[in-house]
Amino acid sequence: MSEKLPTREQAMQLLREAGCPDNVIKHCEAVTELALEIAKNCKEKGVNVNLSLVEAGALLHDIGRSKTHTVHHAIEGANLAESLGLPMPIVSIIKRHVGGGITPEEAEKLGWPRGDYTPHTLEEKIVAYADKLIEGSKRVPIEVTLERFSKELPPDAVERVKKLHEEMTRIIGDCKCLQ
Repeated sequence: MSEKLPTREQAMQLLREAGCPDNVIKHCEAVTELALEIAKNCKEKGVNVNLSLVEAGALLHDIGRSKTHTVHHAIEGANLAESLGLPMPIVSIIKRHVGGGITPEEAEKLGWPRGDYTPHTLEEKIVAYADKLIEGSKRVPIEVTLERFSKELPPDAVERVKKLHEEMTRIIGDCKCLQ
């Protein structure tokens, strides 16, 4: 496993080689732009964040959609990233970006390998959060995402997304990137 992060160009090439459709690649680019705005805002507020990791992780977060468009794209993507020798922090971003995270109990019900699939590092949280604010390749308010998720997911999963939103807004405040 390499510790060297892929460049933007290398990450885009990996998405294409994996077979990600154009709409998924456009989505990944939109998530990346927002994630970088959030990360830069964190830096301006004196919070230490690895911008290169946010960029590479956001670009590659949906690489698993080359295999499936179900929730399992997180596991498929993490496995693919590992097989490509990508650094573990990127594998973790891919594995932990779904919803507000997947608990060990939910992972077990999904038939996933034992583990906690909730975002832990700031970079993981930024990518997961930015992903919740992009539908297709357009930015949407968190309320739109929460309304959609409340129709599709159990209440505790929706609550994790709310908590992620609250944590990120505590860090970045009233960032124009969230409007």
